[in-house]
Amino acid sequence: MIAGIPPNLEYRRGRLRILDQTRLPWEEVRVEARDAGAVAEAIARLAVRGAPAIGIAAGYGLCVALAGLLARDPDVGLDAARAALADARGRLAASRPTAVNLPAALARLERAEAVFCESAREATASDLLDRLEAEAAALHRDERQVCEDIAVAGLALLPEAATLVTHCNAGPLATGGIGTALGVILRGHEQGRRFTVYAGETRPLLQGARLTAWELGRAGVPVRLMPDGAGPGLILAGKVDAVIVGADRVAANGDTANKLGTLPLALAAARAGTPFYVAAPWSSFDPAAAGGGDIPIEERDAAEVTHLAGRETAAPGTAAYNPAFDVTPGDLVTAFLTERGALRPPYAFAADGGCDPD
Repeated sequence: MIAGIPPNLEYRRGRLRILDQTRLPWEEVRVEARDAGAVAEAIARLAVRGAPAIGIAAGYGLCVALAGLLARDPDVGLDAARAALADARGRLAASRPTAVNLPAALARLERAEAVFCESAREATASDLLDRLEAEAAALHRDERQVCEDIAVAGLALLPEAATLVTHCNAGPLATGGIGTALGVILRGHEQGRRFTVYAGETRPLLQGARLTAWELGRAGVPVRLMPDGAGPGLILAGKVDAVIVGADRVAANGDTANKLGTLPLALAAARAGTPFYVAAPWSSFDPAAAGGGDIPIEERDAAEVTHLAGRETAAPGTAAYNPAFDVTPGDLVTAFLTERGALRPPYAFAADGGCDPD
């Protein structure tokens, strides 16, 4: 991890402590979730956010669900425990629709549950909890290593000194490790690379202002915060060496859903001939989605646009359109930075990893 940046998720049997990202950077407050509903609520209100992080949180959410059931009824049968887990999966799966990491994490733990119950016929609900906790911890460890491998892939493509643009937050707070897009930058800074970063503020919830600038500043990386609309002009003026962003879901043809405001950066980068990199774990790739039209785009509460810090900023009764993400066509992506290396077009992602790395 990066010194000065606290862990976003801490699990102990029966409880998940979540660093509430809605309170940053003003205060570091942890909320404690002891059931799947509380974890789902934390994901929905963005107390924990970032595609890899919400997948990890969902895995731990299944653990707290079963631990809570056992606390209420230590002798609960395995069938009842599995029924409770199925209910918890439904609640967690419904919390946010766009990032594919969340359903992928739930599916991973469901497979571990099924294999365990099939092979250990005399197992108890407590034994199943042990197995699920081990799998959730393994998922967390895997995501941590994935971030390190993405950093290696990204640094191989960036010069020793570079001015970079990023959008939204894809650092330690959003993942299980050092981050995806920011992980490249943070590891490069540690190695002596001379990076300067322009971060968009990421309206309407200001993840870039509140989280990305905070993380980079704590790590000592030179960062300049800018309005979201300033990024394309900066790129077209020739002042940017590369754009590097994260992703919530990548379709089979390379179309990429990321935080609203990513697409204008990609369009400007294509016009300027500036590399546009998407740093994402393989768990964010969804070969079942043929293209961007198959990616569900979350539309959030209009009040996020019409209000700021609880105060109305638009005329009363003003309607708002508030999609959380936009979709960047795959042909605008110079390369995907993944734990399998840098993947370049033409993109044809398959479940078995059909796109070869460099």
